[in-house]
Amino acid sequence: MNYAKRLLLANRAWSQEARARDPGFFERLAQGQQPRVLWIGCSDSRVPAERITNAQPGELFVHRNIANLYTSDDGNTSSVVEYAVHALGVEHIVICGHHHCGGVRAALSQPSDALPVVNRRIAGLRQLAHRHQEALSAIADFEARVDRLVELNVIEQVKLLRESPIVRSAPRPPTVHGWVFGLREGLLTPLTDAEEAPHSCVPAAAIAEG
Repeated sequence: MNYAKRLLLANRAWSQEARARDPGFFERLAQGQQPRVLWIGCSDSRVPAERITNAQPGELFVHRNIANLYTSDDGNTSSVVEYAVHALGVEHIVICGHHHCGGVRAALSQPSDALPVVNRRIAGLRQLAHRHQEALSAIADFEARVDRLVELNVIEQVKLLRESPIVRSAPRPPTVHGWVFGLREGLLTPLTDAEEAPHSCVPAAAIAEG
C-alpha cells in the first residue's frame, strides 16, 4: 500500500471514530468556524499545531510557512492575518517557532543554488542573523546558534506583527504571543509575554478556554 492510500484509510478511520464519539460533530463543524486563536507556525512536519496543543478542529486558524515568517509584503500571510483579525475576530495570535528549524539553519549557511525560492523567502532572516552576528558568533555550538536565532526570529516576527496596520486597525486588536516549541521535550515556551511564566507549557487550546 502506498502512503497516499494509507492517509485516506486513516482519514476514514478518524471520521468513523469522531462520529462514534460525537454523532453531531461534523454537522456542527459544517456550520462555520469561530476560532479565537490565529497560529502562525513553521511548515516543518514535526510541529503540527493542533497536535502539539491538543486542539480540536475549529479551535485554531492556522497558517504555516518556512521559518514562521511574517512580512507585510507577503500577500499570503497578510491575507491570513487580515481575515483572522477582521473577519473571524480572533483574540490571540501565536507566532510559534521551533528549535532545530531547517529554515533558520539555512539562514546561517551558504545559500543553496538548488533552492532559489527558499533563498528569497528567508532573505529577511539572513538580515536578522547579520544584525545579531556578534551575539550569535559568541555561541560556539552551531546547533545552539540555530536555536538562538530561532528565538530571535520569533521575537522579531512578534514585533512586526504587533506593528502591522492590519492588527493595529482592528476594533479589538488581538494579543500577539511569541512561543518556541522544543522538539526534544515537546513543550511550548513563551518568549515575549510578561504575563506568561518562562519555560511553561501553555497550550493554545487552553487560551481558547480563557
